[in-house]
Amino acid sequence: MSGASKDHLVAADPSVPVDRIPLYEVYMRMAEELAKRSTCVRLQVGTVVTDQRLENVLAIGYNGNARGLPNKCDSAVPGNCGCIHSEMNALVKAPGNVRDKVVFVSASPCVMCAKLIINSGVTHVFYRKAYRDPSGVEVLQQGGVVPVLYDRWMNAWRNGA
Repeated sequence: MSGASKDHLVAADPSVPVDRIPLYEVYMRMAEELAKRSTCVRLQVGTVVTDQRLENVLAIGYNGNARGLPNKCDSAVPGNCGCIHSEMNALVKAPGNVRDKVVFVSASPCVMCAKLIINSGVTHVFYRKAYRDPSGVEVLQQGGVVPVLYDRWMNAWRNGA
């Protein structure tokens, strides 16, 4: 069993005791921190792409305008803000020759990002919160990518917790 698959069992099974923060949670928190750099006024999203063994961060991204353009949305209309989605920003930087990538994203992907994820050699997408339209998760499943709503340790290992 691969490193990611084995660790996923530990990460997903509440009966397995965990004595330190799992890498899955570390990468998810990285995605949440990256989201804070987003200039989108409606929904700030961050993404981290790793290799299957969770040993290397391959790319990061957050939603916003294209490099060199103003750091603001083109429109306040939902779905038409003009921002490049965080998954797109991350996957365009990730090495294409690496297969079996794992994606951590602060909100589940839209349909177009789900299709890009499928074509990018991603096996699992861990997301913290569901996007308003669940169609992206359905597309991931149809394309053979495992979507995981990942909120088990959202409040653990935090200062004061």
